[in-house]
Amino acid sequence: MMIKRLAALISCSLVTMAANSAVLPSVQTDSHWYKESAQRVSDKATLETKAKAKNVILFVGDGMGISTLTAARIYQGQQMAGNQGGEENFLSFEKFDHTALIKTYNTNQQTPDSAGTMTAIATGVKSKAGVLSVSDEALRGNCLSSKDNELVTLVDLANAKGLSTGVVSTARITHATPAATYANSPERNWEADSNLPAEAVANECKDIAYQMVMRDKDNALSVALGGGRRAFIPDTVTDGENKKGKRKDGMDLTKAWVENFDNAAYVWNSDEFDAIDTSTTDHLLGLFNSSHMEYEADRADDVGGEPSLTEMTEKSLEILKKNDNGYLLIVESGRIDHGHHAGNAKRALADAVELSNAVKAAVENTDPEETLILVTADHSHVFTIAGYPKRGNPILGLVHGVDGSVSTALDGKPYTTLGYTNGPGAVVGNRDDLTSVDTQDKDFMQQSLIPMGSETHAGEDISLHATGPGSNLVQGVMEQNVIFHIINQAQALGGTKY
Repeated sequence: MMIKRLAALISCSLVTMAANSAVLPSVQTDSHWYKESAQRVSDKATLETKAKAKNVILFVGDGMGISTLTAARIYQGQQMAGNQGGEENFLSFEKFDHTALIKTYNTNQQTPDSAGTMTAIATGVKSKAGVLSVSDEALRGNCLSSKDNELVTLVDLANAKGLSTGVVSTARITHATPAATYANSPERNWEADSNLPAEAVANECKDIAYQMVMRDKDNALSVALGGGRRAFIPDTVTDGENKKGKRKDGMDLTKAWVENFDNAAYVWNSDEFDAIDTSTTDHLLGLFNSSHMEYEADRADDVGGEPSLTEMTEKSLEILKKNDNGYLLIVESGRIDHGHHAGNAKRALADAVELSNAVKAAVENTDPEETLILVTADHSHVFTIAGYPKRGNPILGLVHGVDGSVSTALDGKPYTTLGYTNGPGAVVGNRDDLTSVDTQDKDFMQQSLIPMGSETHAGEDISLHATGPGSNLVQGVMEQNVIFHIINQAQALGGTKY
């Protein structure tokens, strides 16, 4: 009886569905919106995902919140021929099979910093703001308290399994996000030995640059590319861009890298980078700026010449792929965050688009059957998209309504679509009239509400996008430290107790 009742219900449901389909007018079913979205759902319904991944690539857009993704996809779309307005564009990873929302708070802060958030991703454990891969039992800035509170990272686990590992960043390679993947430190600012206080020296804590280069051979990075040259060379040395080092111990860690590892090379400019033979290079260190690398919008003006994030990703893969056991590559677009801190949306968005390009290159240069690719952020920013601009309105421009007229605020002055809740562009007193200002210039600073020397992070959820083996685990709303466990399980790194 029950089976007959279920069969009747199913039959009734199918008839209802057919009836509903039959009454849809052609103006609806012929719409490209209707067709494309229906195909998207159909494709998802037939997805099959393997559980285990040979390789994992984790992309982190530092400060790349949801509003940044939206603005970046429009910004990219408006530069593409044939795009209707930019809004319909997708960044490369936004078409990945699986997506989740990620909670970003630190154990001691509602709105997080990059050290605590990347620690969660790299170790599976949430911790304090300002600390790198140590538990929240440690006190920030106190070396002794960090002893026996060090956490094992994804890089450590991957190396222990015999995989090759790489870390890439457009920020200083010793900056918080990349550093949390390979260093243990109670203070994110201990990038060179000159940054260590007396207490840290007395209790034998090592600086972050030292920890990166002086790792045991069986736990060494195969690739480390980014900025931050100054933390690796003595303060008596001037580099190729006429900038002095910061090390007081006299060590030249760039030379130590070449001496410590087999088939190792060090490069500091794009010409040397381009000349690297990846077939004979097993350990590559590239430090392309004394501090952070240039914004993508300014990269062509760099004195020594810098590779793009895409080019660094591609070369890293060429080296890492040589290991038949597989690899773990972590890539950070670090300067999205810095553009936002400066209240400068154009530079932030240009770097977000370049991250999308790097992800696209990774997809094209890997086997989807054996490579899990994840794209996320560490935190967001107080970055807003506001007003009622018409479709296709330049995302960096003034707001124009659907009738084409410039929209004005209560003070009678126009305003931009993009803005910040706080930051250096704050209006104190009368607001500037932007009528004759080029708001699309790369140096334009968006207006903000609360005056601050540097715009701040925000505390809302960010997104996680995934494709490849194990990507089916990316769904729902998750704690940030779950990302570690997804990678750990997909690559069977052995860091999870079942």
